[in-house]
Formats: sequence, C-alpha cells, structure tokens
Amino acid sequence: MGENNKGIIPEGFLWGSAVTSFQSEGAYNEGGKGVSIVDKREIPEGFSDWTVAVDFYHRYKEDIKLFKELGINSYRTSISWARVMPNGEGEVNEEGLKFYDDLFDELLANGIEPVITLYHFDVPNALAEKYNGFASRKVVDLFADYAKLVFERYKDKVKYWITFNEQNLVLIMNEYWGVTTPEGANREALAFQVCHNVFIAHAKATKLLHEIIPDAKMGGMVAYTTTYPITCKPEDALANQKVKELFNDLYFDVFAHGEYPTYITSLWNKRNIKPVFEVGDEELLKENTVDYLTFSYYRSDVVKAVSDEEGSAAIFKGITRNPHLDANEWGWAIDPIGFRIALKEVYARYRMPIFVTENGIGVREELNENNTVEDDYRIDYLRDHIKEMKLAMEEGVEVIGYLTWGCTDILSSHGEMKKRYGFIFVNRDETDLRDLKRYKKKSFDWFKKVIESNGEIL
Repeated sequence: MGENNKGIIPEGFLWGSAVTSFQSEGAYNEGGKGVSIVDKREIPEGFSDWTVAVDFYHRYKEDIKLFKELGINSYRTSISWARVMPNGEGEVNEEGLKFYDDLFDELLANGIEPVITLYHFDVPNALAEKYNGFASRKVVDLFADYAKLVFERYKDKVKYWITFNEQNLVLIMNEYWGVTTPEGANREALAFQVCHNVFIAHAKATKLLHEIIPDAKMGGMVAYTTTYPITCKPEDALANQKVKELFNDLYFDVFAHGEYPTYITSLWNKRNIKPVFEVGDEELLKENTVDYLTFSYYRSDVVKAVSDEEGSAAIFKGITRNPHLDANEWGWAIDPIGFRIALKEVYARYRMPIFVTENGIGVREELNENNTVEDDYRIDYLRDHIKEMKLAMEEGVEVIGYLTWGCTDILSSHGEMKKRYGFIFVNRDETDLRDLKRYKKKSFDWFKKVIESNGEIL
C-alpha cells in the first residue's frame, strides 16, 4: 500500500469472522433444541448432515481462546430460533437461551463483540409445516415474538444485530424461508409476497430493537454480487442494471428509505403480482429504517441481454461467468476490484455506514506433515480485498467493520466440509468426524498481524 493510504482504518474498527449456528454448533437435538428446516433437508450423497457440524456447541470456549489469540474483536453468529423456541411459538427453552447467554459472556470476556443474526435460513420446521413458513403473516408475527424474546434477554450483551441473512435470496430461494410453492401457484407472485412478508418481519424486529435496546444498531443484509454488462452494447448494460435493481438495490432501497422503489411497484402493476399489504405496512416500513447496511461479498458476475423466452422461468435473467477472471473450484470469480465497486456504489447511493459481514474463499484443504495448511491463496485473496476496501475508504466510503467467513472451518451452507474458509483447520470431513481437533493455518498468523496493525500490515 502507498504511504498516502496509512491510517485510513479508524480506531475501533470491527475485525472478525462470521458463521451461522447450524453450520457450526452441531448438538442438533441437545439442550431442548427443536427441529429446524435445515435438520429436515435431504442430504445429497457425499455431503454432511448438521448433527455435529464442527461441534461449536461443546467447544466454544476452546475456539474463543483461539479467536482471542487471533486478535479479532467481533464475531458474527446466528441464534437458532429452534434452540430457543423449539416449535417457533409457545414454549420457550431456557436451556437454549442460557447457551447463548454463556456464549456471549465468553465472547465479551475475551474482548470480542457479538454480532448477531436473528435468522439464517433455519425456520423451526413446525412453522414450515403448519403455516408454510414466511408465506404466512402468522409467521411474521411469530418472528417478531422471537425477536422480542432475544432482544430482552440479551439487551446488555449484544449491540450489533442483523435481521435476516442475505435477505435478497428470498426471491429465488423461497425454501430458505420455509416456503413450499403449491402446485399451480404463480411462483413469481408468491416470491414477491414472501419478499414483502420478510420485509415486514424485518421492520417489526427493527422497531422492537430500537424500543428495547435504544443504543443497539440494526443492519439489513444482502448477498452482494457486483455485476457487469458482458459487452458495452446498451442492451447488455440495461440488462445488467435490471439484474442489479432486483438482486441488490431493492433491499437496500427499502432498508434505507423505507419504501419500495418505483422500478418494483411498476413491475408489480405490469404483471399484476402486487403482494397483499395489510393496513399499516407502508408506515411500518417507512418508520423503521436501519442503522447500517451490511453485505456478504465473494464474487462478481456478468450479465447479457436475453429474450423473454430465453429467460422466461427466471426472475434474474442472463447472469453468466466472467471470462476475464479466475474462479475457485465452485465457479466463484475472484474479483477484489468488484468489492471496491460494491462499497463505492452502496455508499454513494445511501450515505450510510457499511459493515462487511462476510468475505472469503472456499478451497479444498488437508493438513500437511506439519499439521498446518499453507494457504497463501487465502492470504492473497483477503489481502487484495482489504486493499480495495482501504482504497474505497480513502475515497470517503464509511466502513465500520470487516468480517471474514468462517474463523474455523465450518460446513458450507449445503453441507460440504471440503469447502473450507477458515484460518483454523477443523479435522473432519463430510462423513468422518475424525477427532474434530483445531489446527492453525498459515493465514492465522497473517490475519493476526493485519488486526494488530489495524490493517496497515498486509
């Protein structure tokens, strides 16, 4: 980095890592936990189930000791709704609540700020079966009850909250919100109804947070993918703009401005798919905007114009791989400059603090003869992204924190242990739990120096 770039990251910047409860905790049926939709997923051959994950439920003290050594000052995880309310409504599970009390206390005792996601694709299965998940306004109200429970419980421990992980996936993955599309239903209309219901659940939780913990901050989150037109033909540029509006902008527009943008309302009217609004919905959205914007960033894509026939079944049309970029084994393009573009675009549009709550690269890894992993590719990936973040900050973008994905290795969202992201190797594979021992990778010492120097030494 050039000399002019020094000291660009402010004191108190949040350096850390992020996971989810279901990808890390295990103990899927211990401590009174109910069944979530994740526990009911069909496991493809050669993938893992969620019964043990990396056993964070039993090993969190050992892991947090390593986190303290690494030097992180923030750690994002999610609360498992089914662990604290086994059926998603009614009975509250004190043992589950106490687990998170103990976890947050342990983090705080080690100088680590908990950053907590209320919902990470794991609605209690009972609510999916009984009400069809977030397709029902009943579940919106039950989510608010759950949010109130945990805000009141942890009001002295957690100051940074996120409602829904990667909320923009709702249009393409209704099933992550416990929704099954009934036969013969208009899939697009249902997707937008669920999208609206989730926005209302988000607004209700935001309102409750600001009432119960006035000094806490609520973030709205998307999985941000920077996209480029595949050529400089105007048709491709327009197709790219439409993808960006539907995939990224819609959510931040509602989080920040509290109302649906006209490009969405006109789409609803044109296709006759406007969601059902209840009385007070518009006011609820308008009055309960977020305190910061947050996103995961891993990759970029390109977009080409396609005819309506070619993309008829898709909400997002014409997205394809960028031929100019290297990608990891899973086809995710490595694009640090795309990260800077994302930060600049989001900040220019909203002028709100940005908290980057996921960034990283998944790679197949095994321990070498020295019981470590020489993961220079991870160091390169993260270094290049942090450099671009610093350049964006130099240009005036307000970034309040940067979290990598997975401090320890965890199961991927589909149950792949082979897709490893962490600074700490966890000794298990898809089906063999081995001994679950933890080993520091080369990137551990590198990131420790990054944090110690507040991003000066990369």
